Amino acid sequence: MKKLLTGIVIFFVLTGIVHAGDGPAVVSQELAKVTTSWNGAELPAYPAGTPEITILRIEIPAGTVLPRHKHPVINAGVLLQGELTVVTDEGDRLHLKAGESIVEVVDTWHYGMNEGADTAVIIVFYAGVAGVPVTVR
Repeated sequence: MKKLLTGIVIFFVLTGIVHAGDGPAVVSQELAKVTTSWNGAELPAYPAGTPEITILRIEIPAGTVLPRHKHPVINAGVLLQGELTVVTDEGDRLHLKAGESIVEVVDTWHYGMNEGADTAVIIVFYAGVAGVPVTVR
């Protein structure tokens, strides 16, 4: 019986549904699981060194164009509010709306802009190495 219950719990965890006692079910939704960035480029291997995770909450006012930059480390985010457009030097373009995720380009020059009417709010997770900046301008 214990093995059957364990199998049922694993099934619910893998399908994103977890029920804890008499309370409401906890729902897990996978937003991204990829090996490429949003423009289709393969993600690089993680660099050697002491791992360092950085999490930023970034607010981009309406009408703002961010400076051209690149990220030497893998990063991904979720747009919580507003809209955001990302454009690479090669002309690749991605438009995000609230609730959508992004796996950002690595070592690729690009910029972002908020063409919407509201402030864009994004949470970004950087998987870096101690001593290496997450953004280069």
